[in-house]
Amino acid sequence: MNKTQFQILSLSLSHIGCCGLPSSILYNVSLPKPHHLPQALHNLRRLPDAPMASRFRNLFFCHLLLLCLPSLAAASARVPALIVFGDSTVDAGNNNQIQTVLKSNFRPYGRDIAGGRPTGRFCNGRLATDFISEALGLPPLVPAYLDPDYGIKDFAQGVCFASAGTGLDNATSDVLSVIPLWQEVEYFKEYRRRLGRYVGKARAMHIIREAVYIVSIGTNDFLENYYSYVTGRFREFEVEEFEDFLIDRAADFLTAIYNLGARKISFTSLGAMGCLPLERTTNVLHGGDCSEEYNKVARDFNVKLQALIHRLCSSLPGLKLRYAPVYDGLLRIIQNPSAYGIENVAEGCCATGKFEMGYLCDQWNPLTCKDADEYIFWDAFHPTEKINRMMAQATLRMSLAEFI
Repeated sequence: MNKTQFQILSLSLSHIGCCGLPSSILYNVSLPKPHHLPQALHNLRRLPDAPMASRFRNLFFCHLLLLCLPSLAAASARVPALIVFGDSTVDAGNNNQIQTVLKSNFRPYGRDIAGGRPTGRFCNGRLATDFISEALGLPPLVPAYLDPDYGIKDFAQGVCFASAGTGLDNATSDVLSVIPLWQEVEYFKEYRRRLGRYVGKARAMHIIREAVYIVSIGTNDFLENYYSYVTGRFREFEVEEFEDFLIDRAADFLTAIYNLGARKISFTSLGAMGCLPLERTTNVLHGGDCSEEYNKVARDFNVKLQALIHRLCSSLPGLKLRYAPVYDGLLRIIQNPSAYGIENVAEGCCATGKFEMGYLCDQWNPLTCKDADEYIFWDAFHPTEKINRMMAQATLRMSLAEFI
């Protein structure tokens, strides 16, 4: 707290009182400036034991406590920061700031966030990373790095570099003109420099090394890239070869952020992507059931991802890289929805729920559901806030426990 902030705080307190003291007392005493606190503490011991002196002592320590509150809040956090990379599952609004059709900064997206404000999150409310941040004692919303409403003071406790529609393969980001993963790493480098200027190099490196990192990426590489006629990746690779290609790109990415200081990393598995409403809709030959072909690809990729994690932990000193298994958890909810208070597993809440996302999920559609908590999916591709909360709890318990 600087000098000006201290004086403003004193003026504000003069209208409301403090620590049980009547507000009128504040009009009659002169409080010490922050840089005079040590001398003021010394002089305070010499005050006579009189009612006014006792009141002044109480008042002084009240203001001293308020001066310390920011530090106390920071000290209550279990880690210094949460840093996020990935795709639309964790994008907090970066796509708002780029030229792409893949956006969600309009209603009904965000309708269940406090104030009902669309932020660019592909959800009716908060993302799993927001719940994780709050559980770690950090702010309840992880700010998007490109959001002009936030600055380095906010990013010092958490930052999201993710971009909806991106993937491990650079070609994936080209499909919808979003931020490629290599650019997310470049933003991270820029963030490190800004953080160093803000808190000093030593403190910045402490934050970088002790922060928890969440990575959630990979689904778009298959559904928007490999299986798409736009990119034609299926002509270049057998699906098993493409999985290996993506694992190599994941290794490159993880090594890059490790070399920049990241040590505590959770890498989220692919979910049961064959059960996304969009994939059910197109799976007409099997009556709209989950696509077993896509689910098998997800399972196979996840096995290879776990092997990569084991290999990197063995080869990179000090790395704590953990696997966050969301596939099984999501499938359990799909197979036994009533146990979780879910009524609809096949469709999204927004619009018809069969194929809409982004601009097709708009506030004028009369078919959008009233209660998103009854659904697994918010739109045809992304889970509801309720499911995000459950996934966050599972990640905290199974992947992040040793970090906190």
